[in-house]
Amino acid sequence: MDSDYEQKVAKLKSKIKSYPDFPKEGILFWDIFSAISDGPTCRLLQNLFVTVIRAKYPNVEAVVGLESRGFLFSFSVATELGIGCLPIRKKGKLPGEVISYKYDLEYGSDILQIQKDSIRPGIKCLIIDDLIATGGSITAATNLLLNCKADVVGCLVIMELISLNGRRNIPNGIPVHSLIKYD
Repeated sequence: MDSDYEQKVAKLKSKIKSYPDFPKEGILFWDIFSAISDGPTCRLLQNLFVTVIRAKYPNVEAVVGLESRGFLFSFSVATELGIGCLPIRKKGKLPGEVISYKYDLEYGSDILQIQKDSIRPGIKCLIIDDLIATGGSITAATNLLLNCKADVVGCLVIMELISLNGRRNIPNGIPVHSLIKYD
């Protein structure tokens, strides 16, 4: 990416606020909502997503938005690119026949689902979310899509907490592109 790209990323980063001890003590929460509270920053983020997708994932056929913040970005990005938008949600939130994937968390387990009629074998998918920390939800979403025989071309996130090394959990060496990296 060029220097214009780097300047845009720096501007986006300057708009993101952090909140210590949220949602519990010892956690530093990076808040994307603080950045997207104004129109110019929303447009900037949209431009960054589209720039990255056109450069790194030009053959993508569908953008997969993860519950819940990934939804904020996936539809508008898919619309601009003229491709499909597929939601992955937690159990019980999608109507019709669904395909499920159960995954373990530090404190239990959860289930992600996708509508069966929205996914087809071989479709080139790009997962979009706001953050990768431990990689749990993106890894589960990737495994769900792979179980559906989709071709997961990559994962695109706004922020990555690199000290948690969440990308190591993503299967098959699927690339992760993060706009902003925090230690």
